[in-house]
Amino acid sequence: MKTKKLIIFMPSIEGGGADKNLFIISNYLVNKFKNVHLITSSLNYKKKFDSRVNFITPKMNIWSGFGRNLKYLISVIILIKTIINNRNLIVLSFQANLYAILICKILSVKIITRSNSFPGDWSKSVIMKFLFKYVYKMADARIVNSIGSQKKFLEIYNLKSKCIYNPLNLKEIIKLSKNKTKNYFDKTASLKLISVGRLSREKDHLTLLRSALYLKNKLKISVLILGEGLQKQNLIKFINNNKLTDVVKLIGYKKNPYPFIKKTNFLILTSLHEGLPNILLEATALKKFVISSDCETGPREILLNGKAGGLFKVSDYLDLSRKILFFNKNKKITQNKVMYGYSRINRFNIKSNLEKYFDTIYNVIKN
Repeated sequence: MKTKKLIIFMPSIEGGGADKNLFIISNYLVNKFKNVHLITSSLNYKKKFDSRVNFITPKMNIWSGFGRNLKYLISVIILIKTIINNRNLIVLSFQANLYAILICKILSVKIITRSNSFPGDWSKSVIMKFLFKYVYKMADARIVNSIGSQKKFLEIYNLKSKCIYNPLNLKEIIKLSKNKTKNYFDKTASLKLISVGRLSREKDHLTLLRSALYLKNKLKISVLILGEGLQKQNLIKFINNNKLTDVVKLIGYKKNPYPFIKKTNFLILTSLHEGLPNILLEATALKKFVISSDCETGPREILLNGKAGGLFKVSDYLDLSRKILFFNKNKKITQNKVMYGYSRINRFNIKSNLEKYFDTIYNVIKN
């Protein structure tokens, strides 16, 4: 595909699950297109990209420290200028899709959107949901990362979309999990729990902390939380106020979380909503048991309706606690679920899912 320039639009890169997918997909597509350009907010993760990916970003001394909304605004301006200078391109948007679609349609450029979660899950505004419905219709193709999101696009917006699972680099995950790292878990604990993800409201870490508070008098537990975010101080306050400092440790963002996951018994995900959470795939690939909130899309699909892990009611710390106690007691059931999940992990094969990205882009260009 030598004639078209590919513009990948991702205003804010913060090192989360969606960003991991961006790295893998970009590094694959650079082998398929002569010119791949990335419009983004930061050069912090440039080493994650193939050297052939061309970055389009403001100077760092102007950009550093901006909030997400301002990053979106500046990236939108860059996108407009880029399209005006060269119309012979196609846009693959990972973020701020609403704005990207409007710009591309006004300037007569084809656009494919990739949604990491169902549009509107995070917005209660009737106006925004109305805009989602009618603006997303204008996209030339829509990619979602779960069957659940695909069904919601059809049921709510009457829009077809293509489901492409997050590409899972199984060999790389296993390799990285073997790296040596400090053991933060309490060595005397009978049960070790871990949570990995951005410390934000939608990840609902407070439900895990409330569960830890409930469980600490029932068994000796040790909880690690990996990640950074705006909710960090609120979590620290809860830990201190409830005397959980000996039970829960916040150890910040870790570039390689896999050695920590290897040391745990259960990985816990408490999200209010998800698309297709990478961390569940990664824990399953490492043969670790997962207990996740049963949010509307993502976890149930990965965990095969509970056959490959545990599911609890969203934000219900008592239900989470009961599931932790049950699966800790019934180790044979737990191990059978782990092995069943691992036996089905090939659904997320990196090669086949990356090829689907190219096929989708190719079909949009041809049509």
